[in-house]
Amino acid sequence: MGPHPAVADVRRAVRLSLADLTAGDLVLVACSGGADSLALAAGVAFAAPRAGLRAGLLTVDHGLQEGSARQAAAVAGLPLGLDPVEVLTVSVGTRGGPENAARQARYAALSEAAGRLGAAAVLLGHTRDDQAETVLMRLSRGSGTRSLAGMPAASGIYRRPLLELGRATTVAACAALGLTPWEDPHNLDGRYTRVRVRQRLLPALEEELGPGIAEALARTATLCRDDADALDAWAGEAYVRADLSDSALSDIPEVVLAVPELEGLPAAVRRRVLRRAAVAAGAPPGTLSAAHIMRVDCLVTGWKGQQRIELPGGIGAVRRYGTLIFAVTR
Repeated sequence: MGPHPAVADVRRAVRLSLADLTAGDLVLVACSGGADSLALAAGVAFAAPRAGLRAGLLTVDHGLQEGSARQAAAVAGLPLGLDPVEVLTVSVGTRGGPENAARQARYAALSEAAGRLGAAAVLLGHTRDDQAETVLMRLSRGSGTRSLAGMPAASGIYRRPLLELGRATTVAACAALGLTPWEDPHNLDGRYTRVRVRQRLLPALEEELGPGIAEALARTATLCRDDADALDAWAGEAYVRADLSDSALSDIPEVVLAVPELEGLPAAVRRRVLRRAAVAAGAPPGTLSAAHIMRVDCLVTGWKGQQRIELPGGIGAVRRYGTLIFAVTR
């Protein structure tokens, strides 16, 4: 008799995610001990050796609650047969709020460990439910197509094999394998936006609109990603045509775009070009909002002799003689 259907689903998802790797490559699972990452770790422990891959485990101790070191040690001691296994202790700051600060510290630690250990991939346990929560949170902020695309299945060294599976599948897989997931107290703390979306908003939508909301939101993310990829490719070509910059003239990043090349572009493409120019000039992507880009866009579509537009990172955008100049303000 074969494995439980949930276990089979997880193993299949892992196998597909790792299919392009070379025998002997090292893959690392980021595991908190929750149902999602625990099911993923068990799936990797089964599938990776059968694909000729080495598999290890990383768990991050954020130090944000009493007993966190003990929980990290318990995860590291799981008898899954993964090697190497490391506990990564991080210091969480305050920038961007507690959720964002913890995320930044976690990814920095995972990236450092992956580089040090020579890993070909780091696997994350995000599921379809996480994707739905992400889309809802970003939708509430008035985000654009790229942001609504949610979390990618693969980005650089990171991979998310379980994005097509629901949280119920990972819970069932753990139960079938005799694994007891750990419930992070933060996952029950209503002070966090994602917790409120998970505990209140999604259930309310399911009750009022019917079942299948998480699947529909995840499907929306996939469609938005396809659209965003196409628009980004178009914007990349347009950027090359509009770019008049000459980096040889200055050591200070400065981007110059030809306004006539921008005027005929669809708004979705033009604003992507403007965002790319602002980032290239030094504006931090994380603080560069749609409102900033809309103001810069008015220098193209509603030119009335406006003054320089101030952008994050001390960058300014100004129109002069048929060009848009993005540079550090002096």
